[in-house]
Amino acid sequence: MQLGIFSRTYRPVEIGPVGIDRIFARIACDGYQAIQFNFSSAGLPSLPKDWPETTLKQVMGSANQSGLTICALSGTYNMAHPDAGRRGSDRVGFANVVRAAQFMRVPLVTLCTGSRNASDMWSAHPDNESPEAWATLRDELDFALDLAERHGVALGVEPEHGNVVANARIARRLLDEVGKSQLKIVMDAANLLPPQSQARQREVVAEAVALLGADLALVHTKDVGPDGKPVAAGRGVVDFHNFLKGILSTGYRGPLVSHNFPQEDAAYVSGFLRRVLNEVMS
Repeated sequence: MQLGIFSRTYRPVEIGPVGIDRIFARIACDGYQAIQFNFSSAGLPSLPKDWPETTLKQVMGSANQSGLTICALSGTYNMAHPDAGRRGSDRVGFANVVRAAQFMRVPLVTLCTGSRNASDMWSAHPDNESPEAWATLRDELDFALDLAERHGVALGVEPEHGNVVANARIARRLLDEVGKSQLKIVMDAANLLPPQSQARQREVVAEAVALLGADLALVHTKDVGPDGKPVAAGRGVVDFHNFLKGILSTGYRGPLVSHNFPQEDAAYVSGFLRRVLNEVMS
């Protein structure tokens, strides 16, 4: 299994090919073999409004030079945003990300199932459980899946307690309703463990693995503290031995992608996860 990291963990020191080369070289030096790439790392919007072919070639060349695999592209936007105009605008950039995934031979584009919170797509809102929020999300997914099918890539949704797809059971409902092989799961134990659920961690993780393990496309290895705020893996409440045992039981052998910590902690995180993975697999 490869260890991976969000490209945006690293602060660009300059824009352009040299900046991308430096980020990727640092990622490899810090002990990672895979990247979930966000176009912000190349000085572009995360959802580029124009087709960035020159940048795509630069990114591909830099990854190859550093021996890194680009395992996913970030295509996140608020798929449950209450403003249809905002969602329509975001669709333009999202389409470019999906097209880029095909061009770059990247198998997965990651999504955000969104929130009715108009100012923060990662924050919970009382209306996230409403029929209107579900209908909005389904409409966006229909659009996104049509693109994915045409471009030969998969889409990954991640259960997150602040989103419409807030837990494993809702994610299972979504997969069953959609019924398309292009829709996959990104699983992150930390996003299933708000403070009120942390005492039931083993139960929550076991349920997620049982319900969603057959549909995994990517695994995230974020950690959170008792207050639910992100911390570097190994410094929070996530039981990574238990989580990774569950992931391995599904047959998943893809990348483990870390994020939401300062770049100065990147080498520590890769070392910690490598030790846990070796212990779990021994």
